[in-house]
Amino acid sequence: MIGGRVLDTSALLAFARGTSIYASAAVWTAVEESIVLVVPSTAVAAAWAELADEHRPVLDVLLRLPITVIDALNESRARAVGQLGGPQTDAHAIACAQERGWPLLTAHPDRYTPYQQVGGVDLEVLP
Repeated sequence: MIGGRVLDTSALLAFARGTSIYASAAVWTAVEESIVLVVPSTAVAAAWAELADEHRPVLDVLLRLPITVIDALNESRARAVGQLGGPQTDAHAIACAQERGWPLLTAHPDRYTPYQQVGGVDLEVLP
């Protein structure tokens, strides 16, 4: 069975800005151990909009890793995200984690309190 993690916007920002050793360790451990990293496309858009130009190349590195999978907001995913409600970036991350049964890496676990009814999603909190 293939394992992995889902990275939300806050995890992408922490990695790109270099503000979390844990986020960096999670990414580079994933590279070494061939652990898949799923990145919702909505999280990419939100992170890109928030990052300073100097940090965008770091995000590009993450997005181009062979273990990184971008989860596109296509028609069926958009419906699933819309069904969950709330901010699209949060709902998209929860949908990705729930579908795969993988933990969601986040710096803001409180954002996911409204989705507790979804069940089956473990939050891995950046310290």
